[in-house]
Amino acid sequence: MSSYPSPPVTFLEKIFEDITSIPPQITLCAGYESGNWRCDAFAEHLLEWLPEFALSLEELNSLSPGNALRFIRKASQLVYQTEKYGRRGEFGEILLHIAIRQIYNSIPAITKIYWKDSVNSTVKGFDSVHVVPNGELLELWLGEVKFYEDGKKAIKEVASEIIAHTKADYLRNEFLLITNKLDKQSPFYEKLSQLLDKNTSLDKIFSQTCIPILVTYDSNAIKVCSKSDDVYKTQLSVEIQNLQDEFNKKSPKGTIPIKLHLFFIPIHTKKEFIKILDSKLKGLQ
Repeated sequence: MSSYPSPPVTFLEKIFEDITSIPPQITLCAGYESGNWRCDAFAEHLLEWLPEFALSLEELNSLSPGNALRFIRKASQLVYQTEKYGRRGEFGEILLHIAIRQIYNSIPAITKIYWKDSVNSTVKGFDSVHVVPNGELLELWLGEVKFYEDGKKAIKEVASEIIAHTKADYLRNEFLLITNKLDKQSPFYEKLSQLLDKNTSLDKIFSQTCIPILVTYDSNAIKVCSKSDDVYKTQLSVEIQNLQDEFNKKSPKGTIPIKLHLFFIPIHTKKEFIKILDSKLKGLQ
C-alpha cells in the first residue's frame, strides 16, 4: 500500500464559503497582480497538478529527478493531444481536482484520465472520483464539472445531469465501473471496495457519498475590477448568489438522494485561459 504525495502549494484564494446554504457553496479565485487577473500564473499552477491528475499512484511514488520530465510529458499527453482544445473538458476536471484536494484534502480513488482508451477520447461517467476521510467513515466524492463561458447555461446543464446521474440504476453501474478501476495501491482501497460492493445497500452508499459540482464562468466582476478588494467581493457575491439561486430553481429539492456541494471558480475569459493552457501544454509535450 502506498501513501499519497502531498499536493502542490495552495494557489486559489477562498473568497466565499457558505456551509449553511443548500447546497453548501465555496467560491475560489486566482486573484490579481499589478492590476490584472492572474491568468498566466493560474495556468502555471494548473500544470503543476498535471502529474497528480493524470498518473497512477504507483507512478507518482516512483517520481524522481531522473524520470520527472518523462512523467510530466506523459501526463500532458494523457490530458489531450488536439487542435480542438476549446471543446475539451479536461481543464475543468483538473480544476475540480484542485478544488477538492485543496479544500477537503481529498484523495483520488481512481485517475480517470489514466483509463482513456485512445488519444483525445473522453472518459464517461462522473468527472472525478475522490475519497474524503470523515472520522471513522470514508466519503465517496463523485464530481461533476461545467467549464463554460456562460454561468447560467452551465447551471442549467449540470442541474439536469445531476438528476439523471443520481438515479439508482445509473449509480449501480457507475459503482461497478469504479470498483473495476480502483487503484489497489490506494490507502483506502479496502474500505472503498467494501463500500461499493454489490451487496452493500444503496442507502448506506448514499449516506457516505457527495457530488461536488464545479462551475466556471466568464465573470464580469473580474473584468471590471483590478484587485481583490471589497468592491470586487461585493460584485462577485451578487454573481455567485444569482448562480446559486439559478441552481436551486433548476434542481428539484427532495428528489436527490445524495448530498451536493457547489464550487464556483470565476475566470476572466474562458477563451483566454484555455489558449494560454494550450500553449503551455504543447510546450511540455
